[in-house]
Amino acid sequence: MAVSVVIPALNEARRIRRAVNSAWRAGAAEVIVVDGGSSDLTANTARDCGAFVLECDPGRANQQNHGARAAMADVVLFQHADCWLGPRAIGQIHRVWQRRPGKLVGAFRQRIAGVGPKYRLLEAGNLWRARVWGVPYGDQGIFFGRTFLRELGYFPDVPLMEDLLLMKRVRQQSWPTILEGPLHVDPRRWQKNGALRQTATNLLLATASQLGVSPQKLANFYPRHEEPDVVPDGLPLEAEEELAEEVAVRSSEDDRSHTNAVIEFQVSDVERILGRS
Repeated sequence: MAVSVVIPALNEARRIRRAVNSAWRAGAAEVIVVDGGSSDLTANTARDCGAFVLECDPGRANQQNHGARAAMADVVLFQHADCWLGPRAIGQIHRVWQRRPGKLVGAFRQRIAGVGPKYRLLEAGNLWRARVWGVPYGDQGIFFGRTFLRELGYFPDVPLMEDLLLMKRVRQQSWPTILEGPLHVDPRRWQKNGALRQTATNLLLATASQLGVSPQKLANFYPRHEEPDVVPDGLPLEAEEELAEEVAVRSSEDDRSHTNAVIEFQVSDVERILGRS
């Protein structure tokens, strides 16, 4: 069994090296970067790292489907460009494949590369959603058996919520397995927009989608990272990547003692809000 990693990217020159290299270190058989028309060095950097680079019109769903159709391995793992795989992640997929190769679908626990309890709360809430509702999001590293994904018809070609829409369809046939991973996540959108505001936006968008608001309309309310990445003066790309990995390690060490309590709080809090307790 082999795993193809598909990474959609648009102006991610500052982060694509870390994403691609983590996939190789984790044991990917092939890494496919699908560039949506970047105006920076995303495509060239990905090629330098050994990735097979495809180009197509921008749009995460379109880019992911483009890469999935080109993938050759038994399993296709979708990894966002601002995420990076833990070294044992793909090995965990190998073990699950032995138990349920037919309609394999799953994702990973997140590790947001930020220090502080708010990030541990976010991780716990996202883990709860994925396990209890069976709806992991794209930044949790969704993976499928390639044949099963083809039977599903790939991601719906919409500008937003493609992961949510597909997973709601998938769970009717196969409940996703959530592996320990971790999948490390860049905290940039929470840092830029504020953790509370970003989380509230995500919840409102998911609720609106559930109520039938079209993804095309919802896309107008979701800020996307589309500007070319510029590395700050005096900070080489390699140093920036090393700093991000160090933050991830330190956050794990600093907050490990709080994780269990945080998870218990988050689950009970969400259940209370939903009236399920």
